[in-house]
Amino acid sequence: MRRAREAVTEYLPAAGVSPGSAFADAALLVTSELVTNVLRHAPRPPVMDVGITVAAGQLVVSVADAEPRLPDLSDEAMGAGLRMVAELAADYDGDGSAEPAVDHDGKVVLVRFGMPS
Repeated sequence: MRRAREAVTEYLPAAGVSPGSAFADAALLVTSELVTNVLRHAPRPPVMDVGITVAAGQLVVSVADAEPRLPDLSDEAMGAGLRMVAELAADYDGDGSAEPAVDHDGKVVLVRFGMPS
């Protein structure tokens, strides 16, 4: 988890995000929660790929793993961690989703944030 947070921390200034800002903290917290979910819940070996991109006014954090089962992201089914992720994304006019991975068996969980002005 530490390496994922460090990678995101290094990328944020290049994306125009001020280190230590509330927005940077939200992106790091989301990264930590998504990685923790993989480590806790993926029954297969927790091979992960953490990505962060900025396009079209959005910052997107993605975490891919080898577990093909998609999480239920409905309000009724989310645990406290994913609920917090959804709330943080919503605070920045964003959202979250999960989809099957394109290049391997598994899934990708994506959290989109609107970039603050």
